[in-house]
Amino acid sequence: MPSSSKSLEQSNEPFRAGYVALIGRPNAGKSTLLNRLVGEKIAAVSNKPQTTRFKILGIVNRPDGQMVLVDTPGVHKPGYELNRRMMAAVHDALMGVDLVCLIRDAAVSTGNGDRFVLDLVKQSEKPALLLLNKSDKLKDKSKLLPLIEAYQQQHDWQAIIPISALKGDQLEQLMTEIIKHLPEGAAVFSEDELTDQPLRAIVPEIVREKILESTGEEIPYVTAVVTEKWEEVREDFTRIYCAIFVERESQKKIIIGHGAQRLKQIGMRARRQIEELLGHRCHLELFVKVEADWRERAHLLDEMGIGS
Repeated sequence: MPSSSKSLEQSNEPFRAGYVALIGRPNAGKSTLLNRLVGEKIAAVSNKPQTTRFKILGIVNRPDGQMVLVDTPGVHKPGYELNRRMMAAVHDALMGVDLVCLIRDAAVSTGNGDRFVLDLVKQSEKPALLLLNKSDKLKDKSKLLPLIEAYQQQHDWQAIIPISALKGDQLEQLMTEIIKHLPEGAAVFSEDELTDQPLRAIVPEIVREKILESTGEEIPYVTAVVTEKWEEVREDFTRIYCAIFVERESQKKIIIGHGAQRLKQIGMRARRQIEELLGHRCHLELFVKVEADWRERAHLLDEMGIGS
């Protein structure tokens, strides 16, 4: 697995560093790619759309350069205030980067959403790579050719690279290509940094991912998680309290489950992953709160760290 642990060695090639936006439709594999390249779990990954709700920076250091990857929410039609803020995050990301990576699920047919994402990339007027993700799902790789040809006709790409974020296929080639198109200059972040996100922001994402895994199709996208309290009890022990927001009592019952078993399972799975990040034991306390129409309530979205 690629990692950011490599030292920033000097070489004959000029050192390059810059910001790279990962953009695509929901469920295209953006967060999976971010986690794979960084080598740590910093973005929530789910097989459901709209898992990522705010920009998460992942930092990858190599001898020849530093990539600051900006994971963005899946591009979709704004509806709720939540969705409007998510799409604003996508536009902000495109404005502030040096390179755009459009991630396209190569295993599904082209739809209006794909054309909308492509238009956003064109409007950004930034150098762009096309990443045809989930290529491992195609037994016959020649099926990629019509897709590549169609995209070549619509935009002047720096490169088109079939990848599998899940399996790690072609990721070394991808990183080499990304570095090549970044500006020459010093590293933006120190080499021991993986992300600009504090653990208080990463923990709710982990909890929310476990909720999505545990509830299957029972819970639509009406859950949010907020870290309400964080206590460093000792150097080797942290106590964390997270609130899970839903919109209806029926959704609360689904998340808690019979005899609170589902909530316990969610907490146990999240705690294991959080302890890996912390490097020590923690106590994770989860509460479920009902807040009707939280996706439209600006003050709650502000509390959740979802930008205005």
